[in-house]
Amino acid sequence: MLIAPRDDRLHLRAFTEDDLPFLDRLCTDIDALGAHEWPGFMDVRTRRKRWEEDGYIGTQSAVLAVVLNGEDTIAGIVSWRAGRADGASMVREIGCGLLPEHRGQGLGTRAQRLLVAHLFGYTRVERLEAITDAENIAEQKSLQRIGFQLEGVLRHRNFQHGTWRDHQIYSILRGEWS
Repeated sequence: MLIAPRDDRLHLRAFTEDDLPFLDRLCTDIDALGAHEWPGFMDVRTRRKRWEEDGYIGTQSAVLAVVLNGEDTIAGIVSWRAGRADGASMVREIGCGLLPEHRGQGLGTRAQRLLVAHLFGYTRVERLEAITDAENIAEQKSLQRIGFQLEGVLRHRNFQHGTWRDHQIYSILRGEWS
């Protein structure tokens, strides 16, 4: 059972069938998750198939809706996935993406804080990682506010928008979380 993390402004929840148009938007709208997260156009059936299989909550990964309290408006997503190839380690990589109209309000920091609290509070995970584009200053500040520490730069980690992109890796350990 998933405990729905919440604070005074937002909460995290599983996607429902009513949310499928939002998931479709993530496949077709270049601006939906921002330049740092845009993977390219996808067939909307890919996301719908995953939702039909497990509602986006599986043993190796999960994606949750970031929902504004009192409005039931989806502001974005948070996610985690197994941080190692075998999936058995107690490392998870987290991520967050907000729609353009919800950025710059501290919602990403709040959403990630709720996800971290949930993972450390309800799982045996020992280490959380976050990898972000070296130019994504907002995400870097958000991670630092939560308590993540910069570990290093991953040079030319991926090819995006016609150029090789450097990324930064951040982490937080269970004992560092308060």
